[in-house]
Amino acid sequence: MPSQIEAVFVPADPPRAGRLALWHTTGPAAGHSDVDTTIEVVVPAGSRVRRSQVPARLVPITDALDLLAAVPTQEASVSLRAWSAAALAGLGLVARGKLVPSRSPGGFGAWQVGPLEPSDRAWVRELAAAMPPAAHAIPLPGTQPVRLPDPEGAVLAFWDAIADTLARGGRDGSEDGDERGDGQASTGVAAFAASEPIALTGDTGWLDEIGQLDHAGARLVLRIEPPECLDAELAYPGEGSATTGAAARPSDATTEAPAGSEDAPFRGVLQLRSVSDPSLLVDVADLWDAPAVVLDRLGSRAESDLLLSLRRAGKVWSPLKTALEASRPTGIDLTDADLDDLLSTGASALDSVGVEVLWPKDVFGAGLQLKARATATPTPAGAGKTQFTLADLLEFRWQPTLDGEALTDDEIAALAAAKRSFLWLRGRWVKVDSHLLDRLRRRTHDRIGGAQALAAALTGELEVAGDQVEFTADGPVADLAEVLSRATGDRDLDPPPDLQATLRPYQQRGLAWLAHLTGLGLGGCLADDMGLGKTVQLIALHLHRRPLGLGPTLVVCPTSLLGTWQRELARFAPDTPVRRYHGGSRRLDDLADDEVVLTTYGVTRRDHPRLAETPWGLVVADEAQHAKNPLARTARALRSIPAAARVALTGTPVENRLSELWSILDWTTPGILGPLERFRHRLAVPIERYRDPAATERLSRLTRPFLLRRRKSDPGIAPELPPKTESDVVVSLTTEQATLYKAVVDEVMAEVQQAEGIARRGLVLALLTALKQVCNHPAQYLHEAGPLPARSGKLAALDELLDVILAEGESVLIFSQYVEMCRLLQAHLEARGIPLLFLHGGLGARKREQMVAAFQAGEAPVFLLSLKAGGVGLTLTRATHVVHYDRWWNPAVEDQATDRAYRIGQNHAVQVHRLVTEGTLEDRIATVIDTKRELADSVVGSGEAWIAELSDAELADLVALGDRP
Repeated sequence: MPSQIEAVFVPADPPRAGRLALWHTTGPAAGHSDVDTTIEVVVPAGSRVRRSQVPARLVPITDALDLLAAVPTQEASVSLRAWSAAALAGLGLVARGKLVPSRSPGGFGAWQVGPLEPSDRAWVRELAAAMPPAAHAIPLPGTQPVRLPDPEGAVLAFWDAIADTLARGGRDGSEDGDERGDGQASTGVAAFAASEPIALTGDTGWLDEIGQLDHAGARLVLRIEPPECLDAELAYPGEGSATTGAAARPSDATTEAPAGSEDAPFRGVLQLRSVSDPSLLVDVADLWDAPAVVLDRLGSRAESDLLLSLRRAGKVWSPLKTALEASRPTGIDLTDADLDDLLSTGASALDSVGVEVLWPKDVFGAGLQLKARATATPTPAGAGKTQFTLADLLEFRWQPTLDGEALTDDEIAALAAAKRSFLWLRGRWVKVDSHLLDRLRRRTHDRIGGAQALAAALTGELEVAGDQVEFTADGPVADLAEVLSRATGDRDLDPPPDLQATLRPYQQRGLAWLAHLTGLGLGGCLADDMGLGKTVQLIALHLHRRPLGLGPTLVVCPTSLLGTWQRELARFAPDTPVRRYHGGSRRLDDLADDEVVLTTYGVTRRDHPRLAETPWGLVVADEAQHAKNPLARTARALRSIPAAARVALTGTPVENRLSELWSILDWTTPGILGPLERFRHRLAVPIERYRDPAATERLSRLTRPFLLRRRKSDPGIAPELPPKTESDVVVSLTTEQATLYKAVVDEVMAEVQQAEGIARRGLVLALLTALKQVCNHPAQYLHEAGPLPARSGKLAALDELLDVILAEGESVLIFSQYVEMCRLLQAHLEARGIPLLFLHGGLGARKREQMVAAFQAGEAPVFLLSLKAGGVGLTLTRATHVVHYDRWWNPAVEDQATDRAYRIGQNHAVQVHRLVTEGTLEDRIATVIDTKRELADSVVGSGEAWIAELSDAELADLVALGDRP
């Protein structure tokens, strides 16, 4: 904006009709406008000034605020900068709620800023003093010689224009009703809401009272005084030396309760503060006998100001109504209920009508609360135990604190006997929560479980009857919490001498952490990324615990991993006896203390009563996500097997929901996360639905000691791993696929729109399955054996990829979630003469092991795997390419499958190819997965189930065939 443009405010009636005039003495002005005109201004003429008509552009208030907020401070004229400062100050007043209704000179309903504090008025004076003549250069009509408007009045008029504009919020004024709820319905809300001027009618005397807020010579103050029992004065914030009439009040210099204070009421003393001299504060009781010099500074209408202020105050805070009944109101007695209401909402309500509340400084603080904390000590039955366990019961008692310091027994007894909620304690008046008093009076010693006490010690808070209270533990539970929070174990623990392996540094730290936890009688979850060597860390742990004679180790794993565990044990711990508890001849007799027993989740479901008869020293759940549903048979069977310690192994502690993490940790460390429903209510829902940072931090504090998570990408974890590149291969549908896709959408969506509840959910999931099958290959959807070529864009893309991969002499893993699709691919690739292996859930453990060994030996360059059967536990590092033929839509599951090739032992770069059909629901959901992949380590949606909750319109948008988003 050119610096020669000047600005001046042109007031109007009603205030919102005022305009900011941009003018220039030599030509037209520039800027936002609704009218081009001329205005009369006073301009310099030699040594004099003269009236002059100048071209101007009149800018409405809303546009003026935008314009003034963007004024460049260095380039703009002084007048523009002055009005810019005034605009920002006016906006600040409106933001602070400084708005009152008023009657404009023409009788219209209007809003104005107010009530103004002394600091606000000081700011007006500073703005006015800084304004150049050009900023208020419109001459007053009928003045000779020429006179200019008072700049202070111009600023106030501009603020009123801002208030009158912004308070209306763009409404059209068509509403009717009672504006204030005081019986002034005849005026209606329209006069204070509509954009056009509306004249006020009926009784508007209440507006005159409000108008006194900014024009009174004295402001009402309510001074809160505790019971008057000691001969000393209280200090109040902001009290000046001109204060008169202060009575003797309790001191904060003593910790003894003032005599007689148990039943004496608090007192609200009425005072008046001079607007012109805010340091002058006079008790109303002394007003009628005050000297003339004091009355002059309070203004000639001090008594009227008092009564009007009391009338306004009584309407927003009812206890002050009683003061109006006295011939000479001086104050009111306050019950504890009155005082509590004043602390919560009353003071702010009084401030809104210009009444100030003064609280005693350092004696009674608004918001000061007596907090409680719970402590727990072992019950007498467990007092002599040397080691705390999660099964222990602990006594729970209340320990009140004030400012973080525990109260003495005498103080607690006094609290329990208290008859009021505001008490004198340690030299101050304190508000005491009624619930706390009830708890102290009951004097009960409740009991809590050891796991609950440990969780509370780790987080510093305990839930009691729905309330969160500060918690401090004593004795063994406090010692254990300190050990757990301080470190994750002895990082210098040497590997067992009979371990035939060299542990990497992070593996050695993992062993130390596991030994630390299990040595304390606790369990944990080792959640290293797939391929970082969780198996060798557990074998090292078994060897570390073997000299202690704690009992045999039971490893529960998927069937496909039985051979892996047996080979790894033979390789790293050849002297350790190992047996498979699997197959028709399984037995558990003659177990050695240092033996490792390998079994599967399926066998555990069937044989858990028999497994529970053995005193296991350690139970390990490998790929623990198989027991992620706490209500399923697998999880219940696993929980029924007792052990001295439990360890879960998984690369994905959370695949879909946080309840899976609860299930794993509640097995390894029972009770540490509390009951499932409470966990869902307090932690899972706030984190999953709202990403609540406080709930996330609480969960982190709870799980950190029991969950060790390392990623391949972490610095120093696996520097030897080669790079991994991932890419989406976007392919087009063939004509047949597109026709089938559209037909399925049209047919099933018509049914979805007519269904409700479970039936609708089933239709939606059936629709997703059908569309994914169409995208894979029409033969899969139609359940045909062939022909296969030239019918699927994905199949054509796969052929092209394989041509390149096999020409380079490399190997590839191909994953599909559908066994049927894998069989079609098997037939197609065999017809092309490509050697391959095919692993699916119908194969036995021995056959799977043979296939893995054959692929690793290079007997076939292509390995087809169903995602569920081959996505975990296998080491297939010969592959340098991974193809996801279809999307699982859960990034954690896809990453697990990729980690069959991308793991410790891989010496070549790994390329991941994800096949995505363009313009389909696959394309759209792939975009969602890309934005949520990082949530696999914390919270993700529940697989495909979330899609079933979409509205009909949202679902139609998702599955529509169209351009890629």
